[in-house]
Amino acid sequence: MVSIFSIKSEKLNGEISVPGDKSISHRALILGACAVGKTTIENLLESEDVFATLNALKLLGVYIKKYQNFWEIRGNGLGSLRNPSQILDLGNSGTGVRLLMGLVSGCDITVSFTGDVSLSARPMKRVLVPLGQSGAEISSNDYKLPVTIKGNKIPIPIKYTSSLSSAQVKSCVLLNGLTSTGNTSYSEVVKSRDHTEKMLHFMGAEISSKNLKNGTNKIKLIGLPYLKGKHFKIPNDPSSAAFPTAAALIIPNSEIKIKNVCLNDLRTGFYKTIREMGGIIRFINKKNVSGEVVGDIYVKYSKLNGIVVPKKRVPSMIDEFPIFCIVACFAEGETTMTGIEDLRNKESDRINEIVENLKKFGFFVKSTANSISIIGDKKVNPKKQIVIDSKFDHRIAMSFLCLGLVMENGIKVKNAETISTSFPSFYQIMKSLGANLKKQRD
Repeated sequence: MVSIFSIKSEKLNGEISVPGDKSISHRALILGACAVGKTTIENLLESEDVFATLNALKLLGVYIKKYQNFWEIRGNGLGSLRNPSQILDLGNSGTGVRLLMGLVSGCDITVSFTGDVSLSARPMKRVLVPLGQSGAEISSNDYKLPVTIKGNKIPIPIKYTSSLSSAQVKSCVLLNGLTSTGNTSYSEVVKSRDHTEKMLHFMGAEISSKNLKNGTNKIKLIGLPYLKGKHFKIPNDPSSAAFPTAAALIIPNSEIKIKNVCLNDLRTGFYKTIREMGGIIRFINKKNVSGEVVGDIYVKYSKLNGIVVPKKRVPSMIDEFPIFCIVACFAEGETTMTGIEDLRNKESDRINEIVENLKKFGFFVKSTANSISIIGDKKVNPKKQIVIDSKFDHRIAMSFLCLGLVMENGIKVKNAETISTSFPSFYQIMKSLGANLKKQRD
C-alpha cells in the first residue's frame, strides 16, 4: 500500500508533457489487432489499464511487441482471434473489458472475462444487452463480472438506441459490427467521444455520423471493412492534463504549459467550462495528428466564478468531474452539475466520494442521485491534516492530492498506488512543477 501526502505549495511553474491518451491507447491496440498488416503506435500510454488490454490481446493470439520508440501489432484481419488459454483479467480497466467484449462477440471463440473488486462491481448490462442482440451467447453474474461470451462468427447487424451517452457502449457495438455482413446502426442521445469512429475511418472503414433534428447522434457502420494497418501517434491525455491544469488555476502565481494534448471537441468540456468561469486557459500551437486535433494548453492562476454546467456538456467532461469539483471549491458563488448520475458507476461512487470527502474540509456541498452543488470558499483551511481513502479510484486520489496543494496542513491520500492505472508519472510531473508531494509505503 502507498500513501501520498500533499501540502501547501508556493506556486506551479513550468512546461510539461502528460502521458498518451488512455482512450486512444486502448483503441489503437484493439483496432490494430483487427487490421491487415502492421500497425505501429507511438506514445502509447504505458499504464496498468492499457497493459491489461494489451495482455488480453496477446492471449487472444495477437502479436504485439515493443521497440525502442514504438509498439508494433501484426494484425491478421477481422475475426482472426483465437480461444485464449485462460480467463482474461482486465484488472481495473472498464474501457478494456467493455471494448474487448464487443470484439470477441463477433468472433467464433469463447472468452471469459474477470477483473479486480472495483471492476467486478461495475455495470456490464449496458454492453451485454446489445451484444446479445447480435447472437452472442452470454453468461454473467447478474450482468456483472465474471462474464463468458461465446461469439457469433457472423453477428446479426445491431440497430441500437442507447439512452446513455457512452463511448464505451458505442465502441463495443461498433467493434461487434465489424464482422457483420450487414450494417450496424447506433444512436445516442448526446454525442459521446468519437475516437473509435475517427480511427475506424482513418483505417479504411465506411462509417458515418449524423446529428438528427432532435439532437440524437446516429452512426452507421458498413460491415466487413478492409482495415489497413496504420501508424498512430497518440496525443497526450486531456483527462490527465486536467490535474496540473486545476492545480495551476487554484494556486496563486502559477503559470504552466502542457504540450501536445488531444483537443478533440468531445474531450474538452472541462476546459470550456473553466473558461466560462473566468479561467485563463488557452489552446495554442494546434495541429492535426492521426485524425485528431492536438495542441498545447496554457494555464494561469485565475479568479473564478460559480457556474451551472450545461447538461449537454456532461459527456465531454465525464472523467473530469472529480477534479472539476476541486476547482469549484475556489470559485466565487455556487457551481452546480446535473445529469451526472453515471459518476456513481465508475471506479467508485464518485458523487458520494467527492461529497463526503469535501465535507471533511468544511466545504458546503450538496448532492442528489444525479447532481452535485458546491459553494466556493477560499477561506476553508482545516487546522489538521485530512486523510482520504481513494477507494482505489485513481481520479479521486489525484483530485484530492491537488486540493492538498492549497491546504496549510495538507492531505494524506491512502491507496494512492491506484494512480498508476491511468497516470503513472503523476507524482514526478507534479513535483517537477513545484508541487509539495511526498510518498510513504504503509
